[in-house]
Amino acid sequence: MDASMFAIQPTSAEPIYRQIVEQLRRLIAGGQLVAGELLPSVREVAGFHAINPMTVSRAYGMAETEGLLERLRGKGMAVAATTRSTATQTQRMALLEPQLLELSRHVRELELPADAVLRRLGRLLGD
Repeated sequence: MDASMFAIQPTSAEPIYRQIVEQLRRLIAGGQLVAGELLPSVREVAGFHAINPMTVSRAYGMAETEGLLERLRGKGMAVAATTRSTATQTQRMALLEPQLLELSRHVRELELPADAVLRRLGRLLGD
């Protein structure tokens, strides 16, 4: 994994450290990050995304507290060995639920037809 795998949105209302932790959860649940895989260093992520290293350190620390990551002496942070690399489809959908609820609220507020939104989402997903 390299630092470019994180999609950081500095203008988002969600704090950057939470964006990183949420992305780690999804990448691990989806099997894109497997147990034992090393993460990029705090400096590498901070430099690539032009963010404060303490922000990345906070995110890694939170993920370690949750049991997603583990600190390997002399090597840095890695996906925890006890982490199940691939969650069930139901578990992965549960991670998406908050964003789906927000999207549905936006669609209603904009009074967009659901079928048009679903077609657009299909194109974005590459279907």
